[in-house]
Amino acid sequence: MRLLFLGDVVGRSGRDAITERLPRIITDYGFDFVVINGENASHGRGLTESHYGELRAAGADAVTLGDHAWDQRDTLTYIEREQTLIRPLNYAEGTPGRGANLIEGRNGHRVLVINAQGRVFMDPVDDPFRAVEAAIAACPLGEQADAIIVDFHTEATSEIQAMGFYLDGRASLVVGTHTHIPTADARILKSGTALMADAGMCGDYNSVIGVDPEEPLTRFLTGIANGRFTPAEGEATLCGVAIETDPRTGLTTKVSPVRIGGTLSQALPFA
Repeated sequence: MRLLFLGDVVGRSGRDAITERLPRIITDYGFDFVVINGENASHGRGLTESHYGELRAAGADAVTLGDHAWDQRDTLTYIEREQTLIRPLNYAEGTPGRGANLIEGRNGHRVLVINAQGRVFMDPVDDPFRAVEAAIAACPLGEQADAIIVDFHTEATSEIQAMGFYLDGRASLVVGTHTHIPTADARILKSGTALMADAGMCGDYNSVIGVDPEEPLTRFLTGIANGRFTPAEGEATLCGVAIETDPRTGLTTKVSPVRIGGTLSQALPFA
C-alpha cells in the first residue's frame, strides 16, 4: 500500500499547487491514500469549507488540522458533518469534530488517521501520548486498520520524535507538522514505523515559513506590528513524505521525503 502525506498547505499558492499537481502525482506513483494538513490553507489561517472541498476534490482522502483549527469560524459547524476532516484528538471534551477516524481509501484500504497537538511551546492541551495510544488501542494496526497515520502538530522536533518511538510497531507513519520546514530525518524505526519530524509545507518557500517577508522582518527589527501576516504567493513546493507498507502488517517497508515543484523540487524516488 502506498500512502502520501503532505504538510501544511499555506494560502492560495499552496492550494493551487495541490489542485494542479496532486491528481497527476496520485496517478503517476499509484498512491492508495492521501492525507493533507490544511490548517493554514485559507489565507494562512484555518480552513474554510470551500477550501476544504478543494483539497478533497484534488485527491485528499483526509484533511488534518492543528492549532489554527478554529481561525475560520465556519469550521466549528461544518466539521461535525465532514467525517474526513480531523482536528487534534487531545482537545477538551466537547470540542466539535473528531480527532481520529477510520477512513476507506480509493482502493478499499482502511486507514486510521489521527491528529494530535503537542504541548512543548504550544497552547495547553491534554496529554497527546495517552490520547493517541487510546485511539490506536481501539483500532489496532493489522486488525481493523490496514494502515495508521499520525499527524503530530507541534513545535518541538524532540516531542515528535518521542511520539515516533512511543508508537514504533503500532503505527505506519508518525509525521510532524506546524513548523513549515521539512526535516532531513525521514526513516523507518526498528519495529517498522516511519518517522519524519516535520513534513514541511505546501507553499512558497521564497518566504518566512510561507509568509511574505516584509511584515515578519518589521517585527523582528522593531518589535512593532505594522500589519497582518500575508501568505506569499509565488510558486509553491509540495512537501511531505511518502511510505509503502507491508499489506500483512501495515508497517512501513519504504519511506521517502517528498518535495515537488518550486524552490525545493526533487524527484520522488518511488518507481
